[in-house]
Amino acid sequence: MVHVNGSCKLYVWLCQIAKNTYFTLYQKQKRYTTTDDTDVHDLTLDIERDYLDKEELKRLHFLLHNLSEPFKEVFTLRVFGELPFTQIAELFGKTDSWARSIFYRAKKQLQEGLK
Repeated sequence: MVHVNGSCKLYVWLCQIAKNTYFTLYQKQKRYTTTDDTDVHDLTLDIERDYLDKEELKRLHFLLHNLSEPFKEVFTLRVFGELPFTQIAELFGKTDSWARSIFYRAKKQLQEGLK
């Protein structure tokens, strides 16, 4: 479990939450797959897919880290902090539509960076 004690920046803390959430989901999905009747080809594909997923995740973290403000903070608050647009808007002293617009622009920047 991650605790905020002020010793690291907010986005570092949020990225740690995202990483832990990813690993938890990965472990849950792993439980549902059986390797009893899979052949070597399927295992090779799984390994390749996992490698590509890790590379994609690394690229996504890099792109997220390099987003300019307020895009980075709004995106992390919405995705990792799971805050509604209303609360994000309050934090910045802006409107809900501003928070939505910034979030979707950040999302579009990340999607374009992954292409």
